[in-house]
Amino acid sequence: MEYVNPDVVYPIENWYRTCFLKNIITNPQIIVGDYTYYDDTEDVYNFEKNVLYLFDFIGDKLIIGKFCQIASGVRFIMNGANHAMSGISTYPFEVFGKSWSNTLSNDLNKGDTVIGNDVWIGNSATIMPGVKIGHGAIIGTNTLVTKDVAPYTIVGGNPGKLIRNRFDQQTIDFLLELAWWDWPIERITKHVKDIASGNLETLRAL
Repeated sequence: MEYVNPDVVYPIENWYRTCFLKNIITNPQIIVGDYTYYDDTEDVYNFEKNVLYLFDFIGDKLIIGKFCQIASGVRFIMNGANHAMSGISTYPFEVFGKSWSNTLSNDLNKGDTVIGNDVWIGNSATIMPGVKIGHGAIIGTNTLVTKDVAPYTIVGGNPGKLIRNRFDQQTIDFLLELAWWDWPIERITKHVKDIASGNLETLRAL
């Protein structure tokens, strides 16, 4: 049996607008899991251009799980975009160095931005700094995500708000425990029809 190779850039034959994302990442502060793909109507190498204000001196990371689906135009705003608001000015004096290098400012790092496994992020959504998106969540087109998103929920709008849960809580708990994305690829492939169709009866019996 021939398994899908997570280490190729273009997994779909003669189709170059979709890539397995981890294979084109150059920034060590961006970490992407196997089989997560990015689709871009112009150029898949636009992805890193849309990870904005990711500075090494801040040290935050963008961490994306396995089997995520990221559409064209999705933007990640990182902690380097933040400005201190505790003083009377929001101007980032420190950035310009010299006599301003020791300017007192608040810690502006809200932590890493973390996208769980099997997350679908729709076209032109924007993810704000430090946001955590749970496994199996769906982020609607043009959504501005300003707060953490619970697993297996659907969020949309500006700012993003809960539209609905994808499943009842008992099923969500089961799916989180199942964690199929961590299975060996041989087992995923064996049960891929059950995963894709939502055959919970068979999956519960495993």
